[in-house]
Amino acid sequence: MPQFEYLVKDAKGHDQTGVEEARDTEALVENLRRQGYLIVRIHEVGERKIFSRGTGKSGIRAMGGRIKIDDLVVFSRQLSTLVGAGIPLLESLAILVDQTEKAQFKKIIRLLHDDVRNGKSFSEALEKHAKVFSLLFIHMVRAGESSGNLEEILDRLANYLEKTSALQKKIRSALTYPAVVSAMALIITTGMLTFVIPKFAEIFYSINAPLPTPTLILIAVSNFIKANFFFICGGSAVLSFVFDRWRRTKSGRFVWDSLKLKFIIFGPLFLKVAVSKFCRTLATLVKSGVPILSSLEIVGHTSGNARLEQLILGLRTSVTKGEGLAGPLSKSPVLPPMVVRMIAVGEETGELEKMLIKIADFYDAQVDSLVSSLTSLIEPLVIAFLGIVIGGIVVSMFLPILTLTQAIH
Repeated sequence: MPQFEYLVKDAKGHDQTGVEEARDTEALVENLRRQGYLIVRIHEVGERKIFSRGTGKSGIRAMGGRIKIDDLVVFSRQLSTLVGAGIPLLESLAILVDQTEKAQFKKIIRLLHDDVRNGKSFSEALEKHAKVFSLLFIHMVRAGESSGNLEEILDRLANYLEKTSALQKKIRSALTYPAVVSAMALIITTGMLTFVIPKFAEIFYSINAPLPTPTLILIAVSNFIKANFFFICGGSAVLSFVFDRWRRTKSGRFVWDSLKLKFIIFGPLFLKVAVSKFCRTLATLVKSGVPILSSLEIVGHTSGNARLEQLILGLRTSVTKGEGLAGPLSKSPVLPPMVVRMIAVGEETGELEKMLIKIADFYDAQVDSLVSSLTSLIEPLVIAFLGIVIGGIVVSMFLPILTLTQAIH
C-alpha cells in the first residue's frame, strides 16, 4: 500500500505530523477524522499531488504555484517598510492582506496573519508554505527574529530577490531569441519538406527527366518525413518525455547539469550565473546571522545546479572539521581560480561577506556583457543556419529547372 505523509491539528490545536500506510487518500482522511484530528495537509510520499483542506483540488501547490519572485520582492519590501515604521508584525500582515491584488498571494498572507495571531512565530508560519517561501527566506526571517532586526533582514531579502530576478530575466532574454527562431525554422523546414517538396516532385517525375543528386536526396528525405510524420512526432514526444524523466532523477540531473557547464556557447554563461548565485546567497545568509553550516546547506539546495550543489554540500564536512572554504574549493575544477583566491582573501581578512558580494557583483557584470555578446553572436549564426537550410532546399528544387532550361537551349 502507498505511504502518505500528513499534517493535522489535535483537539488542543497543536500540529501533529506523521507517515502512515493507507489504501488511498480517502481512507486515510476517514481514519484521521475518527481519531479527532483536523486535517491540514496530506500527500503521498514521492508524489507532488497534495490534498489540503479548504484550498481546492491541488491545495497549497495550486495556491503558490503562480506566485512569482517579483511578488516576493514587493511583499518583503512592503513588510520591511511597515515593520520599520513601528507597526506591529500582525497589523503589518493585515495591511498587506488588503493591499495585495493577486488572489493566490492574498490567501497565503491571510494564513500567515492567522498563524501569527494564534501564537506562531513568523518563521514558523512561513514554514507551512514552503512551496512559496524558500529555505533561504525562512532561515533569514528566523535569523531576523532572533536578532531583533527583522526590518533589515526583510530589506536585505528584497534586495537579494531583486538581484536574483534580474539575473533570471537576463538568462531568459539570452535563450528566448534563439529558441523562438530555431522553432520557427524547424516549423518552416518541416512544412516545406512535408507539403511543398512533394508538389515539385510530382512535376519533376511527370517530365520524366533525370534529376540532380541533391534533388533526389531532398525528395527522398521529404518522402520519408511525409510517410513517417506521425511516427516521427510520436517518437520525438516519447524521447522528450524519457529525457525529462531521466533529467529529474538524481544521477540524470547531475550528468545534465555537468554537461550544461561545458556547452560551447552557453556553458560559460551558466557557470557565471551559478557562481554569482552561490556567492550572493552565501553572503546574504552569513551577513544575516545564519550559521555557516545551515547557510551552506541552503546554498547547496538553492544553487540550481546539481554539480555545484554536490560541491557546496561537501563543504559542510570540511567546515565541521574546522577547515575553511577556500581549501576544499580549490580542489574542484568547477569554480574559477579567481573565485577561490578571493574567498581565501575574505577568510584571511575576516570580511568573507564583503568579498562574496564583490564576486557576485563582478559576475553579474560578466553575465550582462556575455548576454550582450551572445545576442550579437547568435543572430548571425541563426541567419547563416537558416540561409544554409532554406537556401539548400530552394537550390535543390531549382536545379532540375535550370538543367531543363539549358537542355532546351
